[in-house]
Amino acid sequence: MACRISELVLDCAEPERLAEFWSKVLGYIELAREDDGSIEIGPPDAGFGGPQPTLVLSPSDAPRTGKLRLHIDVNATDRDQDSELERLLALGAHPVDIGQDGMENWHVLADPEGNEFCLLHRRLPPLGPSAP
Repeated sequence: MACRISELVLDCAEPERLAEFWSKVLGYIELAREDDGSIEIGPPDAGFGGPQPTLVLSPSDAPRTGKLRLHIDVNATDRDQDSELERLLALGAHPVDIGQDGMENWHVLADPEGNEFCLLHRRLPPLGPSAP
């Protein structure tokens, strides 16, 4: 038997702001709110325990120091990489330089709180009832 990633937890200063951003990026909806201010978002048709992990935005006022040791990679599902890059930038992502040489086929971005993530080149089929 093996484990499966069921949720990713991201400490952040403004859970509401990041929940809104990541919901738009991933097509997720709000699933739950906790008394501590945490917000869980996930796929609308599956929620927790589905084929994709949920994302928990957990409030923290501890400052981030250094590069994240884990980051999220995303792939477009319904458009090419250039169009998806434009969409992510319009949502509030911004490019970051972590030492790329310019020859990469991915883009390194940061969410509104500066958490790095990558937009990969390959387009993936969507998951869910509409997937082929």
